[in-house]
Amino acid sequence: MGRIVIIGGGPAGYEAALVAAQLNAEVTVIEAEGAGGACVLSDCVPSKTFIASSDVVTGYRDTEEFGVNAGGLAAVSVDAEAVHSRVKRLARAQSADIHAKLIKAGVTFVSGTARLGADTLGHTHRVEVTPSDGDRAYAIDASTVLIATGATPRILATARPDGERILTWRQVYDLPEFPEHLVVIGSGVTGAEFASAYLAMGVNVTLVSSRDRVMPHEDPDAAMAIERVFRSRGMSILNNSRAASVERTASGVAVTLADGRVVEGSHALMAVGSVPNTGDLGLAEYGVDVAPGGYLTVDGVSRTNVPGVYAAGDCTGLLPLASVAAMQGRIAMWHALGEAVAPLRLKSVAANVFTDPELASVGVSQSDVDSGEVMARSVMLSLDGNARAKMTGIQDGFVKLFCSPASGRVLGGVVVAPKASELILPVSMAMDNHLTVDQLAHIVTIYPSVSGSITEAARQLMHHEP
Repeated sequence: MGRIVIIGGGPAGYEAALVAAQLNAEVTVIEAEGAGGACVLSDCVPSKTFIASSDVVTGYRDTEEFGVNAGGLAAVSVDAEAVHSRVKRLARAQSADIHAKLIKAGVTFVSGTARLGADTLGHTHRVEVTPSDGDRAYAIDASTVLIATGATPRILATARPDGERILTWRQVYDLPEFPEHLVVIGSGVTGAEFASAYLAMGVNVTLVSSRDRVMPHEDPDAAMAIERVFRSRGMSILNNSRAASVERTASGVAVTLADGRVVEGSHALMAVGSVPNTGDLGLAEYGVDVAPGGYLTVDGVSRTNVPGVYAAGDCTGLLPLASVAAMQGRIAMWHALGEAVAPLRLKSVAANVFTDPELASVGVSQSDVDSGEVMARSVMLSLDGNARAKMTGIQDGFVKLFCSPASGRVLGGVVVAPKASELILPVSMAMDNHLTVDQLAHIVTIYPSVSGSITEAARQLMHHEP
């Protein structure tokens, strides 16, 4: 069956390794940071753990409305050191769990870095491995190589992070205290999530957004609803404002905008996207196609242009989601090892923004419909009429559902609510199983439940023959 070498141990790499090991392949994973990679140790897992702490604080908001006199937010103090240590502890624990799972499956896990070596005879690919512990570098000849090296925060030359005042999202957990006034530069998903979490922690937050609204690539109704919540809770949002530079001052940071305005704060968080980790892998020399921006070009089963060399995850620039990375990695192994496999389907991949409230979406978007690219009927239901939402004090959420005008087949949806990440699943399942709104409407939901609004939206869209 040959040997499989996986460069990178994040979701793309470790999920691929588990699939390959299950199929009795000889698998080696080379990872510099630890099992789980940056996703588990410094990106997704830490940020969502941090957000979980901020959600606890949010639970003390407006408790009097429920007849509970807890003293409100003024009575809550948050220990930054305790929050940060919990974030790091849980990240390490998750990494250890993944490492144990890989070892139990029979995977060889190497701490170190790797790159493609000289071309070899015999339909194998030579991978040069440099161990982290200083041992001598060595080579592995693999029948299949999966490149799953991820991405790293984009650094602007005029706003270089120093880990003290100017920060990437990987550096915030090393601060001894929370910022007094955090200026978040970039209002995409990462910027919005951290702005939301720090705001809940009681930090004064200014969000610098280069577009006319936060999260410009998300559903406009959803993004505007969340922006209203942000503003109502005291966040300062500077729309149509591009940051030109960030500099240290005697007491903090000065963010100079493109129009000459200066915003001062105690700290700045740079959330201006990521760049793929593909620069030192020997790809060009090996003949692997690299697109502008450094992303690897792959097809629906994760193949690069070189037979036997696959790529998965953020280094491919397909969709920067851990769920997609993991599926790309699994599909690569199923394909390489001769299993029946369908190409990756992105149309039914759900995404979630972990703000408060959350924003989940799947399938066609409002912009697809507005541009005429997709023909769809839609309905948008505010959650203020939902009994469970009233009981739990949800005022800002909604459910939006899209369906085919002719057949009534579910084409997508958007949910804005606490735990929207859980509520989007029935819409994803309806899409994947080609359900119509009529079929969705006939599903009996718990009463009272927020999910009841999903079937209610379907009832409003039910297709009737004229």
